[in-house]
This record gives sequence, C-alpha cells and structure tokens, in this order.
Amino acid sequence: MLIRKPDDILPSEITSEAVWRSRRELMLRAGLVAAAAGLPGWTMRSAFAQEAGILPGKANPVLSVMDKQTSFADVTSYNNYYEFGVDKGDPAANAGKLQTSPWAVSVEGECGKPRTFSLDELLKLAPMEERVYRLRCVEGWSMVIPWVGYSLSALLKQVEPTGNAKYVEFVTAVQRENMPGVRAAILEWPYVEGLRIDEAMNPLAMLVFGVYGKVLPNQNGAPLRLAVPWKYGFKSAKSLVKIRLVEKAPVSSWMQAASQEYGFYANVNPGVPHPRWSQATERRIGEDGLFSPKRKTLMFNGYGEQVASLYQGMDLKANY
Repeated sequence: MLIRKPDDILPSEITSEAVWRSRRELMLRAGLVAAAAGLPGWTMRSAFAQEAGILPGKANPVLSVMDKQTSFADVTSYNNYYEFGVDKGDPAANAGKLQTSPWAVSVEGECGKPRTFSLDELLKLAPMEERVYRLRCVEGWSMVIPWVGYSLSALLKQVEPTGNAKYVEFVTAVQRENMPGVRAAILEWPYVEGLRIDEAMNPLAMLVFGVYGKVLPNQNGAPLRLAVPWKYGFKSAKSLVKIRLVEKAPVSSWMQAASQEYGFYANVNPGVPHPRWSQATERRIGEDGLFSPKRKTLMFNGYGEQVASLYQGMDLKANY
C-alpha cells in the first residue's frame, strides 16, 4: 500500500467526518454479524481490548461537568491513537499487544530532584479522583468522559521545577513490534506534546490512570496519559514514558507534521477555524444517532472560568 508522507497529505485529511460516521456504523453492524456467526469480528476484538481491573476514584464535583456521560462502549471503541492505526476502531482492535508492565516514567530536565517513577509509585503519589471532563477533538467530535487520576501538578512538584522550567514536554511510548501505526510515515515517532508550565500546573491538567472506575484500557492510553480538557484532544498525550521540564517551547508532533494547522496552544476556540473546516460546532459521540443536530463549541471547551486568565493579553488567533 502506498503511504504518502506528511508534506504530501495532511494528517487531518485522513478520514472525513462523513466517512468516519458511515464507517463506524458499518463496523458496528459487521461486528454484530461476526459475533452471531462465531467469528472474531471488530466488536469482539474491541471487547477483548477493554478488559481491565477496577480503579475507583473519589468524585470531584468541583472539577467535573454535569453533561451526560458518553458510554463506556463509545469511549473505549472510538479513539484517536495513531500508533495503532488511523481509523477510529483501529486502537481497540490493535492495542491488545501494548506492553504496560513493567512501566516507568522519567521526569527530568530543569528540576532540582529528577527521578524515575515506577507505575506503582505514581499510583500512590496522590489520592485518586474521578473527574468528568469534556473532550473536544479537532475533527469536530466530542465526548464526556469520567477520568480517574489526579492533577499533573502533584507529580511535577515532586521534582521541584527550577526557575528555568518554562515548559513541559511529554514523550510517549514507542513499541515497534506492538504498534502497527508507527510503521507508517504519518508522524515522527515517538509522539511528543507540550504545555507551558503554568498550564501544566493548572488543577485541571490531569494525569489519568483510569476511566469509568476501571484501569485505563490500552486503546485509551494505558497505563497513564494526560487529560487537558480546555485544549483539543491531541494535546492529551497517551502512554507517557518521559516528562521533561525545559526552557524553550517543545515542537510537538502535530506541529512538526503540519504547523499551519496545529499550533502549540491548541485551545478549543470556536472563533478560529481549522484551515479546511469550521470549529464553531461539534457532534457529541453517542448522542441521538447520525442525524443529531450539531451543538455549538464552547470557548476553552467550557472551562474559561478556570483557564482564561492564563491567556490574558494573548492573540488567540495568532497563538492557535
């Protein structure tokens, strides 16, 4: 199969809205038929990849939204995780091979106490909370997800950032034998993302270990990921292995692939259109079927009260 490189095809062109909606319905129907026939269809592979242990968290109503939650089935079967494929069903089908144990995350760079944390250490670092966050993706779809974890700031404070730590860079796992998507020339691997230090220290920026009271499934970024709810979904990096405190702004993977479309900030902003489509409206996954009316996109995804002050005086069209 011929795969065009990023300068030939932009990552956001991979699947149009109309195509992914019809494809999703076809896959669901195909999965039901395969299950009835005793075949290993997409739905069955998805269910296999979802199996996880219990991980409860104390509800945090202060940092949660009251929107109707997206179903667990949709949250775990409709994903962007290009290391496992570009179609929304690919991660659930392919992520079962991801090796999540043993796992460690190094936190280094401009800090007084750099160290490597085991997954067990991270799980015990702070009390687990359940926070219901909106997720808005640049393609125009959204979800409402009950994540389990704690504020990223709890981890960053452990390493004592210095005055030179202006930004935080996040590096994700690459397992070439287990991740079929990294063989494609869509992005440079590993996947890299970044936040400004004050963004990373905001209480809403969350280190996530679970969803719906269960251990995070592989296709959702196991064993730990970010959730940055006022930014487009690609900022919430999955399967983290390294966090670096740095003085200069990191170049993220999407910026490197298509900087004219994906900026460093990526704040949800209905007034700044993507070069090829509007961001003013969105469709909530699982809400009233294919023909549900679009809803208006909220500035900062509805989190303006908590984060708007971070961007006072900035031109959010220039700093997209």
